Amino acid sequence: MKAKILTALAALALAAPAFAGDVTNGEKEFKKCKSCHMIVADDGTEIVKGGKTGPNLYGVVGRAAGSVADFAYSDAMKGMGATGLVWDEALLAEYVADPTAFIDSHGGEGKSKMTFKLAKGGEDVAAYLASVKQ
Repeated sequence: MKAKILTALAALALAAPAFAGDVTNGEKEFKKCKSCHMIVADDGTEIVKGGKTGPNLYGVVGRAAGSVADFAYSDAMKGMGATGLVWDEALLAEYVADPTAFIDSHGGEGKSKMTFKLAKGGEDVAAYLASVKQ
């Protein structure tokens, strides 16, 4: 009986997402991002006032790469979107750590316009961005 319970618990642990960022810390870390990015809801509600160098990050989790209307993405980002890449928390965390390396390994070709690298805390920022549109 113990073996069956342990097997069931192990299966549940493996089925659960391995990705877990800290939303509260991500909100703090996002301050590094807002010089280029804003978070503005579809209805115009400004969640985080920020720059317009980068695209609006409202609803980025679940959105196809390079798909914000009227934003001038790099050809590399457009290429990733053309391959069907859809942002999730894990992909966002990987991207912000090294945007150009990410593009090269996920169907794009060339450099990212995002030159900033978030060496740590990317998983927290991704969790925060996912939480904003819930």
